[in-house]
Amino acid sequence: MPLSPPAARERLHTRTITCHGYQRADGLFDIEGHITDVKTTPVPNEWRRDIPPGVPIHEMWARLTLDKDMLVVSAEAASDHTPYEICPAVAPSFAALAGLRIGPGWRKLVKETVGGTKGCTHIVELIGVLGTVAYQTLWPVRAKEYKSSPTTRPPILDTCHALRSDGPVVKRFFPTHYVGDGKPR
Repeated sequence: MPLSPPAARERLHTRTITCHGYQRADGLFDIEGHITDVKTTPVPNEWRRDIPPGVPIHEMWARLTLDKDMLVVSAEAASDHTPYEICPAVAPSFAALAGLRIGPGWRKLVKETVGGTKGCTHIVELIGVLGTVAYQTLWPVRAKEYKSSPTTRPPILDTCHALRSDGPVVKRFFPTHYVGDGKPR
């Protein structure tokens, strides 16, 4: 279902985020993201001179390598287009994400580890999204574990309206974790 028709308008900016999840031959998983910001008008810039319309003002990449338990084995970032010459120098700081586990509070943990002056706002935002992409990528692998061990509570429960513990989706697909119909939590 699309949004309602918009008022008359002119596009000024486009942010594109593309993410991919891969299973590697060694059993690990690579979760990669790419972010670009593009303007429709020239952007004055001292370092790059005027940035023409359609040329990214920001273009950054990030990769998290994970094990099946969502532990970050390694992390890297790179910047192809930035508004300041100094921006790419922060890329090595993202290696500090290694050893963290993706789960509830991921975005907060990322901000604490590489946010603010320790990192790049745009890459930090991108890595926040990669947490969700990791769940989507690893779901087929992890779902088998939850089916083989029905007492293990899937971490996806209670993360949204559809997957609430007292709702019909959990009742149907995760009945041992269903708490509706007066069942205690």
